[in-house]
Amino acid sequence: MTNLSDRQLLKELRQRLEFGKTSEKEIRNLTSELQNVSKKLKDSEALKSHFISNISNEIVNPFTSILGLSKAILSVEKQDWKKVVSMVALIHSEAFNLDFQLKNIFVAAKIEAGEIAPNVAKVNIRTLLQNVMDSFNIISRKMGISFDIQFNIEHGFGKNFYFKTDSEKLKLILSNLINNALKYSYKDSKIILSVWLDDDDVLKLSVQDFGTGISEKNQQTIFQRFKRLDTGINSINRGHGLGLSITKALLDVLSGKIEIESVKGEGSTFTVSVPESKNIVDGFSGEGNDIFFDEEDDIF
Repeated sequence: MTNLSDRQLLKELRQRLEFGKTSEKEIRNLTSELQNVSKKLKDSEALKSHFISNISNEIVNPFTSILGLSKAILSVEKQDWKKVVSMVALIHSEAFNLDFQLKNIFVAAKIEAGEIAPNVAKVNIRTLLQNVMDSFNIISRKMGISFDIQFNIEHGFGKNFYFKTDSEKLKLILSNLINNALKYSYKDSKIILSVWLDDDDVLKLSVQDFGTGISEKNQQTIFQRFKRLDTGINSINRGHGLGLSITKALLDVLSGKIEIESVKGEGSTFTVSVPESKNIVDGFSGEGNDIFFDEEDDIF
């Protein structure tokens, strides 16, 4: 072994000490990173568990209602046809809600897998909006909520206005916003849907309700996956916190954006901006017919 001078020995000791400090710092940093990863995994698992729990209710409850009502109809006497009409309306409402929630789940799976892309066509915006609103008529009438459509686009072919975008994604975006507005509206109120083009010919749609509103703090979290503001077991509002995150993700696909204005206790206004696609398209599509219950619907 080579003999070291005192100076060389001190230098070697300093180097080893510095190396030890560096290693200790790296270990601390690595430990901190592992703790952060562990926390994120726990949070993710908690979110997924909460999501699965809510999803189970959203699927099982409508199915149970549909089966029960269908069985009841079979035992109704002929003279009680009015009762049958009432039960059929309830079946439609439950089936509509189930279909709507399942489509959100399927889209979420596609988004997570990175398998979603725009399917552009010339879309009749006026007809699409009207049909989406009509699809929620039974639910809105049951709650005593009226719809007010303010279509502020002057130009177009007659009463129609065509815009190059993805009709199915736009329908689901609008449907989620309307569904959200209905969930948090007070009974016997109204929902205003406004449509216009800005100076850059970007399509703007806003959905305004006069319900519970959202606090400024919660406005930062509502677009997170599976996030709900009312997570209590006895929550009166249906849904599993997926609709707004789906809306945000679909707008990202369409190069659009969403903004919110809300006052707690007074209501909320969600405004989406969708730029027209630059793609060259020949055909017309997506006039909003049969948004739900279309057997040939190949949205996803």
